[in-house]
Amino acid sequence: MQHAEAIRSMASEKYLLDELTPELREEFEEHFFGCPECALDVRAGTTFLEHTKVALAEPAPAERLGPASPPQPRTWLSWLRPSIAVPVMALLLVVIGFQNFITLPKTKGEIADLRAPQILPSVSLVSARSDRVPVIAVRPGQPFLLFVDVPAEDRFTSYLCELYSPSGALLWSLPVSPEAAKNTLPLHVPSGQAASGTYTLAVSGIGADRSHAVLARYPFELQVQR
Repeated sequence: MQHAEAIRSMASEKYLLDELTPELREEFEEHFFGCPECALDVRAGTTFLEHTKVALAEPAPAERLGPASPPQPRTWLSWLRPSIAVPVMALLLVVIGFQNFITLPKTKGEIADLRAPQILPSVSLVSARSDRVPVIAVRPGQPFLLFVDVPAEDRFTSYLCELYSPSGALLWSLPVSPEAAKNTLPLHVPSGQAASGTYTLAVSGIGADRSHAVLARYPFELQVQR
């Protein structure tokens, strides 16, 4: 799972709420163990849930004083009673603190990074020698560019670029049109591949019957400089 996909699908929140399928849970765990941003989200979310459970589990003063009184009919004014309002307000304070100190600054930082001009690390897989694996060095969480040629053939109606992790897990897929395949492709690899190792970019052709044929595999070594 790549970082952009984790953000878009709210994987951190679904992970904490146990709403991910076993396959997606495994992919997200593999991702956030090497992604500082998602790891921070998981740690902050865990703290948030722990504080929430403590706030809601705290017995109200009336519950600590002798036998309970007969149950009373509940109306919307019941939410103003101290036994209910206090834990609810505590929960709201935790939510507000989580947004102000973690979520909002992180979002503003990501937007600022996207708007700022920058020179991205890049590596060309076009002229890579078969006996030498290209090497690219990046900072943790930094995106980079891959330049690759698609060995186009008339029998294919479209193409597919797929990036595989050092362990062989599929990180993402990118469809490529026949028009785009006529030129060298500058592939933008988003932040999230934070583990050093040898990755592989596979280029496949897709026929009219949706059959796939792997046309080329381009390995490259990613070095994360900490």
